[in-house]
Amino acid sequence: MAESLRNKTVKGTFWSAADAFLGQGVTFVVGLVLAHLLTPDEYGLIGICIIFNTVLNGIVDSGFSNALIRKNNCTNEDYNTMFFTNLVFSVVLYVILFLCAPVISLFFERDELTPLIRVSGSVLIFNALSLTHTTILTKQIDFRTKTKASVISALISGGIGISMAYMGAGAWSLVGQMVSRQLLYTICLWFFIQWWPKLCLSIDSFRYMWGFGWKLLLSGLLNNIWNQLYQVVVGKFYSPATLGQYTRSRDFARIFSENFTTIVQRVSYPVLSQVQDDKTRMVQAYRRVIKTTMFITAICMIWLGAISEPLIYCFVGPQWFEASTYLPLICLSMSLYPLHAINLNMLQVQNRTDIFLYLEIVKKVLSIGPLCLGIFISIKWMLVGSILLGIISFFLNSYYTGRELKYSPLMQLKDIAPSYAVAFIVGLSVYFLKYLPLSNWVILPIQVIVGMSVLFGVCETVKMPEYIDVKSIVVDCCRKLIALL
Repeated sequence: MAESLRNKTVKGTFWSAADAFLGQGVTFVVGLVLAHLLTPDEYGLIGICIIFNTVLNGIVDSGFSNALIRKNNCTNEDYNTMFFTNLVFSVVLYVILFLCAPVISLFFERDELTPLIRVSGSVLIFNALSLTHTTILTKQIDFRTKTKASVISALISGGIGISMAYMGAGAWSLVGQMVSRQLLYTICLWFFIQWWPKLCLSIDSFRYMWGFGWKLLLSGLLNNIWNQLYQVVVGKFYSPATLGQYTRSRDFARIFSENFTTIVQRVSYPVLSQVQDDKTRMVQAYRRVIKTTMFITAICMIWLGAISEPLIYCFVGPQWFEASTYLPLICLSMSLYPLHAINLNMLQVQNRTDIFLYLEIVKKVLSIGPLCLGIFISIKWMLVGSILLGIISFFLNSYYTGRELKYSPLMQLKDIAPSYAVAFIVGLSVYFLKYLPLSNWVILPIQVIVGMSVLFGVCETVKMPEYIDVKSIVVDCCRKLIALL
């Protein structure tokens, strides 16, 4: 059983990583091309559209997906009830967004936002049509199918977006990419899974999913609203062009932090749910996930922040230089995201969504501080406040999870401290190289080579358990990749 679960976890991690870094990687590369063709102002306009799509998409799911992933024996009635509930929610929310678009445009003082918001908002409905299929695959820990759908949709939608940009469509090229990607992703999932909804709904099923999910819905809604408020502050109190710079810096940070968080959440939640009745085994798995995850995340994020200026210059050009000044602070803040996600995952596994909701409310009250710094002082001070908020949030999340599982915040800090030590050694080894009297095109590869040399030198010398675990996972994944080829 243990070996079977480990194999399933490794396989799930491999395909979840492939989904994140192939699908999102293609989108990121497309974004680099579009960054050369579009202006920060045009990116900022779409950033405003994404604010509302992100918040409303969180309502569409309503926590039903997590409820069914946790449930051991799901019926067809469960899936059908989820499908039609999500669909109704998405249609209602889209109508509200459609009607409110002129008000949003007036708030941001940009008339062109009205049609952009109305068209981009259609992703709400397309997303609702794919949520049940995604839940089925996640429950089965089948990320291979999701990867195929993600890569196909990312490639085709990327071609659409770049073509529109070359034809001078401006901000509409980003809308075209966004909408076509979600539509194609949904079509692919329907084609690959062959699950078709039927009108066999269940009140009991709805009650179960709503009973489990409503606290997650409120938590997710609070989280999305507060996260997007940072974008609202930048877009309203500065300018869409500055928002474009801020969004571009977050896009670079998300490649490692949020994508890796997604990988961990998607794999750890269904896997840990399978051993929820064995506390000892669950804590062992939980601790191992934290140590391995934070080893990768801390190193990638600190390293990324240390090379931000040459990286931004070489990948998207000097017109995006302002983004490189935000990126190091964002990387420090987002390096903790996977740790937050794992701790909150454990609360869901233990069916403590009440604590989950309570924590989100407390953290959102505290987040008013960084928002005020952004409004009254500067964006950089807002980001510094976000780092402090992330540290406080870690202690809050880990305290309640640790109390349930006898794994205290101090124990977690001891487990992740070696990873951050290695990360800062790597970061410091490459940071000051930017002052060399050389072109950024020369400095960037030097920083990459030096960073990799220092990383492997330190890890091979110290023989960190986390490093050995990651090496083992990479070897297993490489074997699977070779077998596929």
